[in-house]
Amino acid sequence: MATSTAKRRVKDNPRAATAALSVLGYVLVLGTFAGILPIYPELERATVDLLSHAIAVVNTFALTSIVLGVLWIRRGEVRKHRAAMLTAFTLIMLFLVIYLVKIGGGGEKQIAATGPVYYAYLVMLAIHIVLSAVSVPVVVHAVVLGLTHTPSELRDTAHAKVGRIAVAAWGLSLALGIVTYVMLNHIYGVEEYVMALAPLVAIRR
Repeated sequence: MATSTAKRRVKDNPRAATAALSVLGYVLVLGTFAGILPIYPELERATVDLLSHAIAVVNTFALTSIVLGVLWIRRGEVRKHRAAMLTAFTLIMLFLVIYLVKIGGGGEKQIAATGPVYYAYLVMLAIHIVLSAVSVPVVVHAVVLGLTHTPSELRDTAHAKVGRIAVAAWGLSLALGIVTYVMLNHIYGVEEYVMALAPLVAIRR
């Protein structure tokens, strides 16, 4: 009974639910960046790298789920669309947990590049961050509407319109995040990995 009542309240006030969840997300992220949430363990470099790889994998699967969700809804396959989008949203929640642990634990890296490449990286990173922040309320709103309304009811809501905006912002943010990850960790950070592995190679020999 309590669950159904809560769902009804969210259904009747989707904007309020969206605002509350969005503010909670912003508080967690900003509090972590500001260092005012002393709940994270200090991380070693190897752990930071591992979390970076995990984030890239999660984001890749999330982006794949979004693309599939778009394709399926265009074909009228509502159930598959719903499953894909909820999978993507679940993966983004997982990303948020890993990301906050990484940042809260001091896991920051600088790209080993200069000149045009460095500035291109900064531009992509900035767009990625801005889109990540902007997409929060639209993504949450689309999900709230999707979870509290039937497919027929959704036709009378802003789900489709909000969903298109969410997919555009969310998808581009994920894509840029993956590109900057590859640049940071596998193109211009290769030397660091080689140096880190050198002692282990020497021990085995």
